[in-house]
Amino acid sequence: MKALTLSVVLALPLMVQAQSRAFPAADLALGEKLIRENGCAQCHARQVGGDGSALYRPAGRINTPDALRGMVEMCNTQLNLQLFPEEVEAIAAVLNRDHYRFK
Repeated sequence: MKALTLSVVLALPLMVQAQSRAFPAADLALGEKLIRENGCAQCHARQVGGDGSALYRPAGRINTPDALRGMVEMCNTQLNLQLFPEEVEAIAAVLNRDHYRFK
């Protein structure tokens, strides 16, 4: 168990570094807050059923950080959320961390 804990602790900076290269200026706490406040999971669940996570990583559609950012911007536009660019970036960074893991 100690070895597993140690390996997770040692790998954490690498995971954070990988996220920060894809979305270097992103505020993850802001992204998490915006996802909750705007009901993203509920909207996605209405679209695809279940918990909505099936919406993430459709085959071949979202394969770069820019494509992910573009999809968040599409939601922003379609739903008239009026998010600022740094808020779009923050949401994309959270989605990257939780679902996509682009480097």
